[in-house]
Amino acid sequence: MSVPFEQNVAIVTGASHGIGLGLTKALLEHDYQVVANSRAITKAGTLTPSDRLVFVEGDIARREIALEVVETAVRRFGRLDLLVNNAGIFISKAFTEYSVEDFEQLVATHLAGFFFVSQHAVRHMSAQQSGHIVNVTTALVDQPLAEVPAAVQILTKGGLNAVTGALAIEYASRGIRVNAVSAGVIDTPMNKPEAHEFLRHLHPIQRLGHVSEIVDAVLYLNAATFVTGEVLHVDGGAHAGKW
Repeated sequence: MSVPFEQNVAIVTGASHGIGLGLTKALLEHDYQVVANSRAITKAGTLTPSDRLVFVEGDIARREIALEVVETAVRRFGRLDLLVNNAGIFISKAFTEYSVEDFEQLVATHLAGFFFVSQHAVRHMSAQQSGHIVNVTTALVDQPLAEVPAAVQILTKGGLNAVTGALAIEYASRGIRVNAVSAGVIDTPMNKPEAHEFLRHLHPIQRLGHVSEIVDAVLYLNAATFVTGEVLHVDGGAHAGKW
């Protein structure tokens, strides 16, 4: 799939493993210049910096790191066309078992980790009258599962679904699109192989998703310039209802 040549600068958060790693590699293959962020992106050793790939290490939930990520893109490459808010964690517990630390971690990673970097990105995108933000969320928002209690996970990721539509409306007149990819269970290091048999039954299409399928969804949304405010489900049909 081709992408417009002029849209060639991207930020990917949570870029060292899993979906973020796949996205970073794919964007480089599509001639993007990329700023990749994670807490330990250098130590991970999964990517090699180059003249088209710059690392900003640190917790994206921290305002100073978020600002550095965006400023690095603009300073190094001159503009910012795509922000993929991919950084995420997963904590599944009964609602009454969530600790204060669990709550704070989920709010920090999913909400603060979205807010600061997106706010600063929108400022730059507004000035250039173009840009695209993609939020990676979860199918559990639309299809909670008794087998996977995750109310606080859903609380924070559901906020990303809601703000996707709100920002799409608010910034359409400034040439900025905002979309989301709602992922099912994806085959990444987050999901241990011994759990795969259980996890595949959490989708009507009874397998885990592939990182490449989330990458394809992001690339589609990026190329689909008449699409904004969309939450695109890549979840093996899980959002459609009971199975």
